[in-house]
Amino acid sequence: MNNNKTRRDFFRTALAGGALANIGAMNAFAQGATDYKALVCVYLFGGNDGNNVIVPQQQTAYNAYKAIRLGLALPDTSAKLLPITDSATGLPYALSDGLAGVHPLWAQNKLAVVANVGMLVKPTTRAQYLANSVPLPTNLFSHSDQTSQMQSGVPSTGGGTGWAGRIADQAAPMNGAASFPAGFSISGPALFTTGNIVQSASLYPGFDLDLYGMNFWPATASAARKTALQELLTFDSGMALVQAANKVRQDASALNAMLKDTSGTPPLPTVFPGTQIGQQLQQVANIIRLRNATGMKRQVFFCALGGFDTHGSQGWQHWDLLLQLGAAMAAFYQATTDMGIADKVTSFTLSEFGRSLQPSGSGSDHGWGNHHLVMGGAVQGGRIYGQFPTMALGGPEDSGNRGVWIPGVSTDQFGATMGSWFGLTPAQIAAVFPNLVNFSQQNLGFV
Repeated sequence: MNNNKTRRDFFRTALAGGALANIGAMNAFAQGATDYKALVCVYLFGGNDGNNVIVPQQQTAYNAYKAIRLGLALPDTSAKLLPITDSATGLPYALSDGLAGVHPLWAQNKLAVVANVGMLVKPTTRAQYLANSVPLPTNLFSHSDQTSQMQSGVPSTGGGTGWAGRIADQAAPMNGAASFPAGFSISGPALFTTGNIVQSASLYPGFDLDLYGMNFWPATASAARKTALQELLTFDSGMALVQAANKVRQDASALNAMLKDTSGTPPLPTVFPGTQIGQQLQQVANIIRLRNATGMKRQVFFCALGGFDTHGSQGWQHWDLLLQLGAAMAAFYQATTDMGIADKVTSFTLSEFGRSLQPSGSGSDHGWGNHHLVMGGAVQGGRIYGQFPTMALGGPEDSGNRGVWIPGVSTDQFGATMGSWFGLTPAQIAAVFPNLVNFSQQNLGFV
């Protein structure tokens, strides 16, 4: 037996619906919003090297970058670096040419960079970090712990919900009586979109949630089997565990019917790349297409691309991953434009941590603060938000002597800015991000 395939099939048919145990919870809300908005996270598993996503081009800073990065440094040529200018400061920077797909959006002010983002409890300086005089996130530099923290927005490993899921909880009244899922992970189960009220639907590209063994000849026998199954699922056994399992299957079946009902919805003209992340973002676009039919006004999505734990052979590997990312995000932005809602959908990258500026052989080691892309028609683009790190080992942002950046922007500030755009009140945002009160600037203004 192929156990991996069996587990995947289980997620498709059962867990995918299992996260929908409260699919009807939103029916309790009577008041809905009049507009549509969506947040789309593209998570880069492994710790994306932000130092080679965006590179300073002011000569002194670039020279320092190149001297420290050695063989990992992107050469200062048009073949490897795509020039951009921070419109707020006039300073020159460049994107890796792997991001050629989204590079034109910078000049259109639809793409921004938020520099040196990471999990913090409160603002932290190098001196405070070295003296251990401020509270810090637990188990820094650990993949599993930092992944949990960046998705939960909680600086410990105990978070049971994701910050996007909690945003969806707070925004639930905006969806009125709509019962379609407000949260979707298109990369299997994800903490990021899991809330307390609004649960996340976990899907894979293709969203095939059909039950096996229900389509065969003759049609009358197939129909009889489906009827019998429905009778079993609705039978009150009096056992809570059985009832919960039956509710899972009912919700999965209902979700499948809604996703497959695309009548009156024209196909998207956008051509997506056939990569894993391209297919995931295409899936998101297809779900967003159903917004009028489902009545949804607020939704959150999670997609993912792996392979960023580049301890060796980083040069080509990282470039290829950015190429996939840039092409897929560009296609997704075009799809939102084709749907006429580019200003209603904000996409962004996230990763558990950045990587050390100083290389380790042909790769780089685990870092902390990282640079993230934010894309969409409502984004105040063409700008770099936050403070770009000084290219100096042992410098003011370095947690040690390897260029492992202490974040200047907290995950709370990053997420709260998008929560505000989503329509949440200050009180609701504070409920989503409990440590936001520790930071004086609570809205970075990039969207």
